[in-house]
Amino acid sequence: MTEKLAKRLLSGNEALARGAWEAGVEVASGYPGTPSTEILENLAKMPGVYAEWAPNEKVALDVAIGAAYAGKRAIATMKHVGVNVAADSLFYAASTGAEAGLVIIVADDPSMHSSQNEQDTRNYAKFVRIPCLDPADSQDAKDMMLAAFELSEKFDTPVLMRPTTRICHTDSLVETGPDRYQQPELGKYPRNHAKYVMVPANARRRHPVVEERLEKLTRFAETCTLNRVEMRGKKLGIIANGVAYQYAREVFPEASVLKLGMSYPLPPKKIRDFAAQMDKVIVLEELDPFIEEQVLLMGIDLYKPDRGDAGAYPHFKSIFPITGELDPKIVRANAVSAGLLPNEAGAKPKTSIAPQADKGIPLILQENLPNRPPVLCPGCPHRSSFYILKKLKRPINGDIGCYTLGFVPPLSAMDTCGCMGASMGVAHGAAVAGDSERHIAVIGDSTFFHTGVQALMNVAYNGSNVITIIMDNRITSMTGQQENPASGKTLQGGVANEVDIEALVRAVGIKTVKRVEAYDVDAIESTLKEWLKIDEPAVLITDHACALMPEERKKYLPLEVVEEDCNGCTLCFRIGCPAIIKSDKVDEKSQRPLAEIDPLLCTGCEICSQVCPRDAILFREDVLKLRMV
Repeated sequence: MTEKLAKRLLSGNEALARGAWEAGVEVASGYPGTPSTEILENLAKMPGVYAEWAPNEKVALDVAIGAAYAGKRAIATMKHVGVNVAADSLFYAASTGAEAGLVIIVADDPSMHSSQNEQDTRNYAKFVRIPCLDPADSQDAKDMMLAAFELSEKFDTPVLMRPTTRICHTDSLVETGPDRYQQPELGKYPRNHAKYVMVPANARRRHPVVEERLEKLTRFAETCTLNRVEMRGKKLGIIANGVAYQYAREVFPEASVLKLGMSYPLPPKKIRDFAAQMDKVIVLEELDPFIEEQVLLMGIDLYKPDRGDAGAYPHFKSIFPITGELDPKIVRANAVSAGLLPNEAGAKPKTSIAPQADKGIPLILQENLPNRPPVLCPGCPHRSSFYILKKLKRPINGDIGCYTLGFVPPLSAMDTCGCMGASMGVAHGAAVAGDSERHIAVIGDSTFFHTGVQALMNVAYNGSNVITIIMDNRITSMTGQQENPASGKTLQGGVANEVDIEALVRAVGIKTVKRVEAYDVDAIESTLKEWLKIDEPAVLITDHACALMPEERKKYLPLEVVEEDCNGCTLCFRIGCPAIIKSDKVDEKSQRPLAEIDPLLCTGCEICSQVCPRDAILFREDVLKLRMV
């Protein structure tokens, strides 16, 4: 397929997908996770590509490795926390190499816009001794994908591509095309046991190969076009990578810049030559002082302002914050504080962390904006369970997904949340430690497939009395309604086998299992109360499709509060539905505000109607009939 050169406005994720397609990728596997999700969604629409959602990131990487072993260029996509799950596979792939190019795209999330931690994935590249590329805009993202596959095949190594949220979701012009790399036909599958069978004897032989490869990559870094010097003057030199390069250009327009498109391994000679020409040298990078520490170890003097004892500790960055996403304001303010720029507007040093919210509620990170904590959507089928869980007042161990928002007031029905699949393991740990309170674990269907099955198996095998609620909304909702093994469809629209969650739960050894309609408040409450009396593991599956699914949207029938029947008891406010608001009118006796329902937000799920003790919430058409009577 050939097309003319064209410039397009693409997000970083779209550009990464386009670059993978132009590079001839034929197999792509991943697990959805913001900010990486759209890469695979875009690539799946392109001709000549097999793309899939895998149950988790390790499986996705193994699939990509298998394709590369077989001789086809392949990618695996994930977000930064996903590489923790895939780490086992990443390490063995770094030792073996492959028959064709293998690229792992790991999107980091500085400032944790949609993540539970802020890890810097460049450390994994150093840990496993593979190259790491950092695109600075969408054009970089597209071009670096092609370069990554060339690197992978030239040096027989996986390559880590590390975009960040700002790159993934920002649009810029990209020159695309004109051609897609055509791979040769598959040969015979390799039978190279010494290279691909990682028993200890073979692994010991491969380790020196990996170290030798790193030396070759370091020499390559000295001359490759991924790393370039932009000379403008000698007063200040800036070493920067990724989006920090853009901030360097904006805040310091007259400074010379060493742009490191490959942030690992670094080119020592190029860095030393650059630094030798400058009066002052600084490193501008987000998160860890990954480049800064390596430059200091090269014996290069970086400019360091006098900030008292803080400068005595090498793990602290010398000028810019070690946490959070940078932006031009933050860079400029800290540059002024460090004496690199004149203080023309009374700028003060800024960090990129928002003040901690009361009770742990997330905050918007921009300044001078009102706080807007996230909330479960109107009609969310998880809301009823959390309403009941709060009433039961038992410890609730949560997990990663939309339902994590069950911790937000007024529901406030989650006590722990750590990582994908942790809920049941944490609950089981508390139970076997002898906690006198009965623990309830909460997990979604996609997360259950991701890393929950093994944890439930452990509960069954070791016999703790954990009650687990699997909230089955038949989709991976949090990241944008991606398919999963129970959805009945593949990423590319094919019909798929639907995993029967109830049968799977029984298969791992859980005997007490029940599936209920997620909107049925009484059924959820009565079941949990009954199970709290028995001393054995149990699983409740709450079943209803996400309210934002197209087929669910067609069913919306808004509810309405019958004003004369409402006494402002506030129970409906306690379910935390954005569609229920306080009316300007108050009950004459209690002087509490009456409830009111926004018909533009209401889906008609009837959770509020079931909670209302006065039967004051009805479908709008029924209220109209009453009024006509």
